[in-house]
Amino acid sequence: MKNLSASRVLAPLAVVIVLAAVYGLTMVNHSVTLGKGRQVLPPRSAAATSVVRACPSLGLAGPALAAALVAAPATAGQGLAKVSRLDGTAAASPLRSVTKSGRLSMATVKAAGSTHHAAPSASGGPPIPTVPAQGGVVVQASGSMARGLEVEQISAGGLPLARCDSPGTDFWFVGPGQHSVARIQLFLVNAGSQAAAANVEISTDAGPLQGSPDTGIAVPPHSMVVQSLAPVLHASRAVALHVRTSTGQVVAAVQETTHAGASGAWLPAAQAPGTQVILPGLPAAAGTRQLFVAVPGTQSAHLKLTAVSSKGSYQPTGSTGLDIPGGSAVSIPLPSLSGVPAALKLSSNVPVTASAMLTGGSSGAPGVFTAASLPLEEQGVVAYNRAGGGAASQLVLSAPGRAVRAQITQIGATGPAGAAQTVRIRAGHSLVTQLGKRGGSGHGSTFSVMITPLAGSGQLYAGRVITSSGTGGKVQSIFPVQSALTTVPLPRVEDSFITMVP
Repeated sequence: MKNLSASRVLAPLAVVIVLAAVYGLTMVNHSVTLGKGRQVLPPRSAAATSVVRACPSLGLAGPALAAALVAAPATAGQGLAKVSRLDGTAAASPLRSVTKSGRLSMATVKAAGSTHHAAPSASGGPPIPTVPAQGGVVVQASGSMARGLEVEQISAGGLPLARCDSPGTDFWFVGPGQHSVARIQLFLVNAGSQAAAANVEISTDAGPLQGSPDTGIAVPPHSMVVQSLAPVLHASRAVALHVRTSTGQVVAAVQETTHAGASGAWLPAAQAPGTQVILPGLPAAAGTRQLFVAVPGTQSAHLKLTAVSSKGSYQPTGSTGLDIPGGSAVSIPLPSLSGVPAALKLSSNVPVTASAMLTGGSSGAPGVFTAASLPLEEQGVVAYNRAGGGAASQLVLSAPGRAVRAQITQIGATGPAGAAQTVRIRAGHSLVTQLGKRGGSGHGSTFSVMITPLAGSGQLYAGRVITSSGTGGKVQSIFPVQSALTTVPLPRVEDSFITMVP
């Protein structure tokens, strides 16, 4: 009986030993993959180390303009920002090099010359000439100068004209059509070493432009081209431009001018279409308010407008029952918002994007513009602000959802940043904050501003407004404030497979 019991135990044990040996040999002779398991999470972000911005208006024919740049806040470590002309090569000598973060710097740019003769585009749509243009500036920043970088184009008279954007593959612009402006120009800047090709889809209040899209616009490396669109937009009252690249990246910009010989206005790029978009920065100054809305696709939009004002959120007069055909761009007057500091929230059953035009601006400008923008992440920076000398600057801060707490820091060209001011914006409200009145930054009459939402806050939207000083001052400039990141988000990796190869 004992021998029988022992054999019953030893037989299965022998099988186990044999199987283990076979499995061991298999591991030696073949690759083995271990099943996925939870790993230690890597960092979710890394410090920004390289940023490129392009400024189309700098260096064009006309008075010398300037680039205003700041990397905020001041951070430790070496950094360099080079301001260089576009000259068709990667070896352009810098006009200025900036190495200190946390300070406002200016770089004057004289006109490079006149525009070259027109060259036809490789377009399958309407015959829109594409002209290689002399002008344009690129800012390349690395190290500490890449963290929180903001660059803006400044007129000869010290008026902010437009932001200098980063290269991308998709841009939207919405604004007045040719009925109210004499010239509409599209600028495409290629700051990289790879040739780019862009497509432009155009819609007006009459629907999609016949023959659109304009395809295959070649943009050589380190170069800029321009298209004059007014001839194909005859009698349009509203226009929407969707610029996409099929190869490479560009910076797209649109300039509108009411008469020849004037500087006109640069339309801010609008957020990609969504079912809810927000336009920040409507100031308290009186004047007309004109909303321009684009509806891509074929389905009509049923639109609802909400003003997020200093007195709360409400639907302004004339903002109900708005139905807009798909594939079109329309203009909507909003006279009831004159003198009301606010952000404008658009809700729709289909994706839309928009801009708003207010009375004001420089010579030849149809007005001043804000556009649909994203909420601030980490921080927002405005490079160039003015106070005194006949100008006043302010922020219009809006919390369309939950309440917001934020810090506002002013930064000058010399010395440390001023003491941060903490502000509170109630849920569903806007707040106007005057700039340039707090000491400590040594900014004089020009300075930068950093806006930092604090932990636990809802979404924050901001617009910077410059007006002529005094009661009833004219609006000179509006910028929807964009995020200026010091860190780059990294994709989250929680699970992985490990492969062993002999």
